[in-house]
Amino acid sequence: MADKDAMVIEDIITDAMAAPSPAKSIGDPGITPLSPTHILKDAEQNEPTGHSFIVVVAIDFGTTSSGYAYAFTKEPECIHTMRRWEGGDPGVSNQKTPTTILLAPEKKFHSFGYAARDFYHDLDPTESKQWLYLEKFKMKLHTTANLSIDTDLHAANGKRVKALDIFAYALAFFKEQALKELSDQAGAEFDNADVRWVITVPAIWKMPAKQFMREAAYKAGLATRDNPDQLIIALEPEAASIYCRKLRLHQMIDLGAKTSINGYSPPENVGAGMAQAKEHVRRNRQSRTFLVENVIGELWSELNEGDRYVVMDCGGGTVDLTVHQIRMPEGHLKELYKASGGPYGSIGVDYEFEKLLCKIFGQDFIDQFKIKRPAAWVDLMIAFESRKRAAAPDRTNPLNINLPFSFIDYYKKFRGHSVEHALRKSNVDFVKWSSQGMLRMNPDAMNALFKPTIDHIIQHLKELFDRPEVTDIKFLFLVGGFAESPLLQKAVQEMLQGRSRIIIPHDVGLTILKGAVLFGLDPSVIRVRRSPLTYGVGVLNRFVEGKHPPEKMLVKDGTRWCTDVFDTFIAADQSVALGETVKRSYTPARPSQQVIVIHVYCSEKESVGFISDPGVRKCGTLRLDVSGTESPAARREIQTLMQFGDTEIRAMAIDVATSRSVKASIDFLSQ
Repeated sequence: MADKDAMVIEDIITDAMAAPSPAKSIGDPGITPLSPTHILKDAEQNEPTGHSFIVVVAIDFGTTSSGYAYAFTKEPECIHTMRRWEGGDPGVSNQKTPTTILLAPEKKFHSFGYAARDFYHDLDPTESKQWLYLEKFKMKLHTTANLSIDTDLHAANGKRVKALDIFAYALAFFKEQALKELSDQAGAEFDNADVRWVITVPAIWKMPAKQFMREAAYKAGLATRDNPDQLIIALEPEAASIYCRKLRLHQMIDLGAKTSINGYSPPENVGAGMAQAKEHVRRNRQSRTFLVENVIGELWSELNEGDRYVVMDCGGGTVDLTVHQIRMPEGHLKELYKASGGPYGSIGVDYEFEKLLCKIFGQDFIDQFKIKRPAAWVDLMIAFESRKRAAAPDRTNPLNINLPFSFIDYYKKFRGHSVEHALRKSNVDFVKWSSQGMLRMNPDAMNALFKPTIDHIIQHLKELFDRPEVTDIKFLFLVGGFAESPLLQKAVQEMLQGRSRIIIPHDVGLTILKGAVLFGLDPSVIRVRRSPLTYGVGVLNRFVEGKHPPEKMLVKDGTRWCTDVFDTFIAADQSVALGETVKRSYTPARPSQQVIVIHVYCSEKESVGFISDPGVRKCGTLRLDVSGTESPAARREIQTLMQFGDTEIRAMAIDVATSRSVKASIDFLSQ
């Protein structure tokens, strides 16, 4: 009955409204503000008590490679990285496994990582066309404009699968691996309820992508909607930041320390430093356990209250830049400037290589070859990957890339002439054919493949450092797998010219993973973030001549209202403490209303006037049924609260007179 009543009210309103307004189509929110906003400083009591978990497991779900690490809450200084994976590639350290997944022809999960790749590779070409193989699919969450639960991905054979299923399969695989390892260690079945899970995502991801990761984790059974605190979605640069606090001097390379002529360090220093680091990491590999001393690293102790540093997280898919500031005495982190960056990860180099192949052999051939010989294509990219890692600014000898036999064979069938002939004819500089059946790339040719991606990154870094709020940056922490590239290191060094010290942790590819474990052990270390969006609710305000547009006027019971007003809860780029609650009071515009409907809206713009402004979208609805109740006050007070969590924002409405309340999670995935 109550709903019907609400409809009736909306009908009356619609009749009274002559001028066009979204309130007609959206349904009038029917509330008007009673009080200005105030922020409740009860963030502490909202923090879930973290004592019930025995272990924290972090999953770094990367574009190109993934892995997990864990620590027991009883001994937080020991971070264990996962067991050795089967398989592995020459020239690539395998603490992490490739983010590749294989589904059987009937779309059931088959394998993940090296196992998926090797199995797929060994299939007969006619058979492999039936199997669904996916790699580098994480980028789809960043690039899809209107991401939803139904977004599709394309497998190597061109078939479509639901993205949510793929992400859930991958997370379920890690859940199973981690629980198996924990059970083996404990000598008994390890219960998922004892695990707090942490999944890392790029800071520049939009809210729908972050929520998508949470939905996939629910589907994979890591946590449930009823117990959302069992899962934390951590931001990659934040995790890196937490780990960098613990760095001791022997665990990193300081590119700034070895300066020579005019501020650049000679290139051999970069190479030598990295080689030492790799050796150090290799020696420590066997143990798989990293001791994080319960002290602040030497570097960190040089930082004072208010000091700023940049975390530059360069991964396979994205590059994330975050500016953090130190808050004393506890050394909490505060995000100073909202994360920026873009899709400039190392896979950009792979795309350039693909473009080069298209230039030499023809786009038509490459497209056909990928579909007809998908496993051989994967092989070719693996061969390229290990050579890509050998690229360096001072390299003089050429890099050889093995062409799979089926590439040479299929090309001859396709074109009627040899691969060698194609190379001679293509007049692509610096790429030759070697008699051993390899593509021989001059170092300049390889460096040219890096250039577009590195240029993007440097351009972005320049823009960040040119911002007025980004002055006096003491350190730049270079982390993520792509940070191992000497070409990228040199470019960053040349751009900064000594303006801030560049620090690279030794095990740079595992920095985020370890930081995520530390974050799961103590989530309170990140205190302040920047809100990526502006949030508010749609309300009615008293109509003011000259201030409000006439087409928004609505007359109701003799009162003139302005409809569609966006009442801001929190603005984009405003600082929000984790767990902070913002509270507002409203009253129904019509005392007789039986159902109070509050619509929550969000926008990327900082200041929003009306819910009908371009770029404003509805992201939640609170329906509070107050039928059959009386309010002793002349105006019924409806309190609305929004609590800002890690990636989840919870909204709640309370009828003060009766204490009836309704909750909703903000949904960014509904179209």
